[in-house]
Parts: sequence; C-alpha cells; structure tokens
Amino acid sequence: MLSNKDSPVSLDQRNATRLRVLEHIRTRGATSRIDIATALNTSPATVTAATADLISAGLIKEVVGESKSKSAKRGRPRVLLQLDGSSYFVAGLKIARQVISVLLVDFEGKEVTLHTHSLNKTSMSPRDLVKTIYTALEEACSRTEMTIGDLSGVSIGIAGLVDAKRNFVHWSSSLTERNVDFSRLFKEYIPCPAFIENDANLVAKAEQLFGLGIGLRNFLVVTIEHGVGLGIVLDGKLYRGERGCGAEFGHAKVQLDGALCQCGQRGCLEAYVGDYALIREMTVATQDRKPETVSDIHERANSGEQMAISVLNRAGQMFGLGISNLINLFDPECIILSGAQMSFEHLCSDEVMDRIQSGVANVDAPLPDIKVHHWGDLMWAKGAAAYGIEQVSILKVKELPTNAA
Repeated sequence: MLSNKDSPVSLDQRNATRLRVLEHIRTRGATSRIDIATALNTSPATVTAATADLISAGLIKEVVGESKSKSAKRGRPRVLLQLDGSSYFVAGLKIARQVISVLLVDFEGKEVTLHTHSLNKTSMSPRDLVKTIYTALEEACSRTEMTIGDLSGVSIGIAGLVDAKRNFVHWSSSLTERNVDFSRLFKEYIPCPAFIENDANLVAKAEQLFGLGIGLRNFLVVTIEHGVGLGIVLDGKLYRGERGCGAEFGHAKVQLDGALCQCGQRGCLEAYVGDYALIREMTVATQDRKPETVSDIHERANSGEQMAISVLNRAGQMFGLGISNLINLFDPECIILSGAQMSFEHLCSDEVMDRIQSGVANVDAPLPDIKVHHWGDLMWAKGAAAYGIEQVSILKVKELPTNAA
C-alpha cells in the first residue's frame, strides 16, 4: 500500500488523488473509471482527470473489457484501466552474506529474470558494495534484452539499521563502515533512482502483497538468518520508526551483560538466536567439531548430542521471551517467521510456546497465530522489487503537471 508515511520520496498533496487511483488499479486489476470513483468515494470527473494524467505518464493504459449488457448487439465494450506493465522495469536486490539476489520485474511486478551473484566477502566498504551491486545488475540485465539504463528504479534490501527516507545506513553487518549516506554513491554508479531499505521491512512488504499477510491489517514478520529482523505492519502500513530504527527486534535486550552481539552490544536477542550465535556457541563448546551451518547443529541434536540440544533449547527460550514481548507490545493478528533456515522447530517447540504463553499478559484470549514461511532469498528480492515499484510510481506521479487531479 502506498502512503506518504511508507515512502522516502515526499509526496505533494496535489498528487494524492493520482496516487490513490494508481494504487487502486494495482490492487484491483483492470477496472473502470466509474468503479474507481465509487470505491474511492470521489467524483467521476476527478477520477477522469487523474487517469488521463496517469495514462500520459505511461503508468496505466486503457483496455477493452466485456460489455455490461447481456445483449452483445446492443452493448458496447467497456473501457477499463490497468497498469502498463511494459512501461517501466525495476530491480529488487537482497544483499545476503554470500550472495546478492537480483530480481528484475516489470511495472506490474511480473518476473523478468532472477539472478544470483556470489560474494567473496561478507562485509565490504560502501563504495565496493555499490560497485558490486552494479556488477550484479549488469549480469542480471545481460540475461535479458535490457541494459541497466533501461531500469526505472533499483531497490536494495540490507540487514541493519536503515533510514530509508534518506538512503542512510546507520549500521549493517554487510558494511565495514557506520553511518553511510548512500545517496551520493548511488548517483555516482547507478544510472537510475536507487533506494535502500532494511531487509526485514521488505519481507513484511512481500508478505503483505504476496504471502501470509494478504488481507491482514496488523501483523509482524520476524526474519531469522545470520541475524534477527522485524517487519511491522500496523493498520495496513509499514512502520519504521522516526529514524528508521523502530523495529530492531534482534537488538532487544534479553540478558543483562550477556553474549556479545555483532552490533557491538551485549545481551541482544540475536546474540542467542541468529545463525552466527548458534554456530559460535557450538564452536566454543566443541572446538574439534565446528559446525558449518545451523542445519549441522540440528543434525547433531537429532542424533542425541547434548551440547547441540542445549544450544537450540537456549535459543528457543530466548526467542520465546522475545516473542512474548512483541505480543505484549503490538497484540498482532499474526506473527510470521521467515528466513533462510530450513528448520525452525527449535523456535516453535511446545516448550517455546509455553514460554511465550507464560510471558504474555494474562487475558482470556488465544495467542496470535505464529506461522513459518520459507521463501528464501526470492522472498526478500520480491519485497525489494515491490518497494521499488512503489517508489518509481511516486517519482513518476511527482513529475506530472502540478495542477491538482
């Protein structure tokens, strides 16, 4: 859903109607002007003016629909409006520790191609990262008939503390520097508008548009991979906080002066639950049998190894504590667990559910649904692409004449 609060691109109020109409068409598909006016509770004349501007911008197009009349002879074909999918193309990127996933889509969100670019480093300088992003985009475009110059926008998802309004990253495990303003670097290397956003927010956007969040007004997405992230959707809108740092669930404190987190502080939730934390704890305890992945720890636990069982149990208890706090704070309809791990049973066991129940305010009502959704990096990239389409939409609407629709 497009809104002023959702977007780092400021929206002139005079363009609000145009954007509302565009979003309605995106949500509903091919529809008539009179149906748009009825749904948005506005006048047909206003909708006609707005749609004329959107057509001139190449954002929507007219198509012939079926006649309302039962008589094919007397009825005239209906003129409907739908998105012009071939007008603009957008790239959505997910920066992970070992790969960059690139998804190219048209303006309707239909996949053009998916490409994976391998990384030699898990962390690099901001300039090197942007150069690598450019290379990954070039490789993706080479799989099609497009070039980077044909893209209307690039949206990038990265783990960390991100102020999307300013393309500013306070901190990320993918960067060797803190407090990075990417605006200048994007302009230097990427020949189209580029946007950077917290990756968990993009998963929440993808869940809202394509996944388990469809039809929900209030839900949370907890992402679990190298670290732990949180995407918050309240009243149908993505919530970021004033500085873009309002959903840092992974850095909520669960133990005073506890385990060291990759952010530099101690006692953070992800220092017990994130992939690196589980592998670190197992490595310290069993130096001669260092696990390579979380799946290795699960296999060892399933074979009866007590240390592996202990590590997973503690992660589950810490996670249960964190989830109960989320429920107390937000009282959501649903909590969705998403990430690269192939197994979440240590975070969804009966013991963890009991820990959540015991930490939630005692009311005579069931807990919110807690669901697991395995999407992999494609989910993150789809969220990035959807976010990029939103931002490109706003930019194109802002370029229209300034007379109110």
